[in-house]
Amino acid sequence: MARTPRPVPARVRILAAILAVACVGLAIVGSVTFLVQREQALNSVKERLERQVESLEAVAGGNDASDASGGAPEATVDLDQDGFQSIDDYLYAVVGRLVPARNEASVALIDGKPRWRPSTLSGFRIDRNQELIDRAVQATADGGIKRGTVVTDDGSLRYIAVPVTMEGDPREGLYIRAVDLGAELQPVTMAMSTYVIAALAVLAAIGVVGWFVTGRLLSPIRHLRETADAISITDLSLRLKPHGNDDIADLSRTVNSMLDRLEGSVDGQRQLLDDVRHELKTPITIVRGHLELMDPRDSLDVASARDIGIAELDRLARLVEDIDLLATAEADSYTLAEVDLAALTARVGELVAVIPGHTWTVEASAEGTTTGDQDRLLQAWLQLADNAAKYTPEGSPIGIGSAHDAEGSRLWVRDHGPGIPPDARSRIFRRFDRAHVKRAVGGSGLGLAIVDAIAKGHGGHCVVTDTPGGGATFTIHLPPTEAELPAPVRAGDVVLQREAAG
Repeated sequence: MARTPRPVPARVRILAAILAVACVGLAIVGSVTFLVQREQALNSVKERLERQVESLEAVAGGNDASDASGGAPEATVDLDQDGFQSIDDYLYAVVGRLVPARNEASVALIDGKPRWRPSTLSGFRIDRNQELIDRAVQATADGGIKRGTVVTDDGSLRYIAVPVTMEGDPREGLYIRAVDLGAELQPVTMAMSTYVIAALAVLAAIGVVGWFVTGRLLSPIRHLRETADAISITDLSLRLKPHGNDDIADLSRTVNSMLDRLEGSVDGQRQLLDDVRHELKTPITIVRGHLELMDPRDSLDVASARDIGIAELDRLARLVEDIDLLATAEADSYTLAEVDLAALTARVGELVAVIPGHTWTVEASAEGTTTGDQDRLLQAWLQLADNAAKYTPEGSPIGIGSAHDAEGSRLWVRDHGPGIPPDARSRIFRRFDRAHVKRAVGGSGLGLAIVDAIAKGHGGHCVVTDTPGGGATFTIHLPPTEAELPAPVRAGDVVLQREAAG
């Protein structure tokens, strides 16, 4: 079985990316700088060698050996017998006057043999560099000035070879001037070496600083991972501590919010399971007790046990249906759209009118719209009406109504029954909880919990207050769909105000 490779830590990957970018950047800058400086040094060497031809002409008496294009001379230096008696005299004068600078050397040849060399020590010697001499003699065999580079045991040399002729003198003169490229480029090479050392030091500093900085930046993520590892289904209380106001702090707050929702969901599921387990015990105990005490030979006893069993099973079926409704209401699966409050009120009035035992009235009907799931709102409103019909004395009136203003929308059911004690109003919306301990009426105890879940799913809430004259009023509060416009710019006045402004 192949082993799964260990993942590369994010800290290492981030630091590697930073170092790679820095390394590429430093390499590009160093290479460009080196090439530019090297090219400048080579151009300087070339100019110095070209000036030697002008110096040779000056010694010869100003002969113009330039080509037609104005560039460097390409022909030989022709001597005048009035100035010098022989090529030997001219070359002697040239070598004596044109003293080589540092990293330069010169030699004068006659018929390919070294004849004169400078006696100064400012440069170096090339009169013994046979490879350079042979290369220069071969290159100027056609009689023209030649430039070139030759690699010898003394290093890489850039040279210029100028043939010298004189009418009446059959010998062939050649003046060679060479520059040691290695010595000329040594400052550039040293600067590049210094740059490389400095770049390595910079990379090392970036690595050290980046290691600590990335560790500090990633510490919240490491803490997030440790917290996530420590969280279990039995303990969801751990939270992160956001530091600062950056993206990682926002991530910590988002994770905390997610953990809050997860903890609330798990707690709700646990509470639901506990409540369901408690509610299931009663019908199971009742059915089991009657079956154990039933006399199979007594037909009346069998029929009574059967009726009790069916009634309890029906109650269990209603409990399952209510649990399903509650789970659906808490699932946030709402289809939001504009809801006409007047039409919704009229629809509820039609539906509750058939509930027997009470006189139903529509106390008020709101004009306007709200945003919500019409089917869910209808379900919650009817659940309040059904709840009022169950817990109020038969024959008592029950009213429904709706209102709409700047603070939102309200849907209510108002009865004239025994009312809800103040100390019970906070718990009647919990699952399987009732205001009265005695279960005088049937039901699973999930009706108000379903109403509360639907109201919260719309961003609102459900409250219970006293009815004037006795009883309880259950009201679903829905938030405003949009901010109300101030009176001067309401839809009916916009045109008038624009006309007045015009």
